[in-house]
Amino acid sequence: MNDQKVAVITGGSSGIGLETAFILARNGYTTYATMRSPYKDTSIKAVVQNEDLPIKVVQLDVTDDTSVKNAIDHILSEAGRIDILVNNAGYGLVGAFEDLSMEEIKSQYETNLFGLIRVTQAVLPTMRKQRSGRIINVSSGAGLFGYPGGSAYVSTKFAVEGLSESIAYEMEPFGIKVILIEPGFIRTNFGNSMVIAKKAQESTSPYSELMQKTMDGFAELAKNASDAELVSKIIHEAASNPSPRLRYLAGKDVESWAGSKKSMDDLEFFNMIKGLNNL
Repeated sequence: MNDQKVAVITGGSSGIGLETAFILARNGYTTYATMRSPYKDTSIKAVVQNEDLPIKVVQLDVTDDTSVKNAIDHILSEAGRIDILVNNAGYGLVGAFEDLSMEEIKSQYETNLFGLIRVTQAVLPTMRKQRSGRIINVSSGAGLFGYPGGSAYVSTKFAVEGLSESIAYEMEPFGIKVILIEPGFIRTNFGNSMVIAKKAQESTSPYSELMQKTMDGFAELAKNASDAELVSKIIHEAASNPSPRLRYLAGKDVESWAGSKKSMDDLEFFNMIKGLNNL
């Protein structure tokens, strides 16, 4: 079996996933950047060739059982081990709760939660036999508190938080660490891949004014967003630290909000979030 440490990243085509692939490869990990449509990717190839990085691109759709199994089987047949799994694939569904269709909510959960579950369950038997490994789940500040228009996205991240806390107990006896990364606003293409619910786009929605104010609030907050590189550095720290923490906040904004969440009562925090969104 190859002794070189092996990292697998979902959602590796851009943003946090791409930057994480680069930083892990630059630090000696054989890195598999998985993505749903690798054939569309060109940016990663140029950097890999220019720096001679140990990054391999593998097709993996986290919403498809067969795709997940085939990808993990391929990686194991080639590398013989998996030491780090970074569950990063995800997107944000935006819209007031009443405007969300069940189909839209299910799609959000398929990627952000069930996708993470599929990949983790596919990797765990290998890590358990190795009696070592890191499961690094990219959650969000939205896994700590809610905000208007984010009920679907926020609830998937709350679920990721609870799932991670629970399996951390189960994995510890096998030498596997479970870690949560909680970014705030990050300057990535996440905003471009944001999905606005169909009904939320209609001017007749009773929530149209609220959603417009919320989107304006997002745009304002995004002006001071951190770079994806910040999150990738924190992921590398979590991957390499002999005694990693369960949670890592990523960004000055989310550090401030998390601090307020702890120090304020529920009404005070509710009013603070309303203020951020001009409500």
